[in-house]
Amino acid sequence: MKKILAFAMAAAMALSLAACGGGSGAASSKPAASNPPAASGSQGGSSADASTPASFTTVEPGKLHMSTNAQFPPYEMVADGEGVYQGFEGIDIEIAVALADKLGLELVIEDMDFDSALMAVQENRSDMVLAGLTYREDRDQVMDFSTSYATGVQVVIVPDGSDITDLDALEGKMIGTQRGTTGYIYASDTPENGGYGEDHVLAYDNGTLAVQAMLGGQIDAVIIDNGPAQEYVKANPGTHILDGEWVVEDYCLAVDEGNADLLNALNSALEELIADGTVKTIIDKYITD
Repeated sequence: MKKILAFAMAAAMALSLAACGGGSGAASSKPAASNPPAASGSQGGSSADASTPASFTTVEPGKLHMSTNAQFPPYEMVADGEGVYQGFEGIDIEIAVALADKLGLELVIEDMDFDSALMAVQENRSDMVLAGLTYREDRDQVMDFSTSYATGVQVVIVPDGSDITDLDALEGKMIGTQRGTTGYIYASDTPENGGYGEDHVLAYDNGTLAVQAMLGGQIDAVIIDNGPAQEYVKANPGTHILDGEWVVEDYCLAVDEGNADLLNALNSALEELIADGTVKTIIDKYITD
């Protein structure tokens, strides 16, 4: 299939996986750079667990700022009612709450475009990005990645009755993706590298807009992660997901390049949450297939 070559590139760079859609497991982390960034924050909180480093840098004392894009259900989404945190809910939201609790910090969630969420960490306006983020070698040049906590499977949404009946039929079609994601990067790559070419891919601020554009006839299909895809199909009768996995990647959180103390603290807390089953419980709450 068209994505086999692109997936081979992604797989060569990916971290060890932890199963999503039914579980999670510990994985080795990408090592952080040895030189910390110039001081742009202040000393952070203390861990509630002896296995976690006692001090680290955060952008605001006593708080853990998380940048995300809350248009990515079931990982992060705007919500009302019980069980929400600062007006948000989802897998990443609950994991972030658990991480902050372990580190003795108050979580602050900052919702923005996906590209902006990445830049917020790089510009030291946010401590971590947790937004269905997958590891890529180019991203690792400007951010440091955590242990993987879940597996992301990208799939293809098409309208009912489409002549795109399998993944091989995407060539020559207009594809929609979310801006700044690996879906866009892989799909807009050259056909020689397993993509469809920039002329055949349009980027949208979120998956909802991409699906709306597809229903309006502006594009032929949408490539996005399976979790959000399931939600979009439920919300938009007359659409369905093609059989097969377009690409498989690992989800991680990321901090600014060189912020080793914070990364080590987050990794220690995350690995404990994986080991004690907390991450699996959170994932199973939102993904039941």
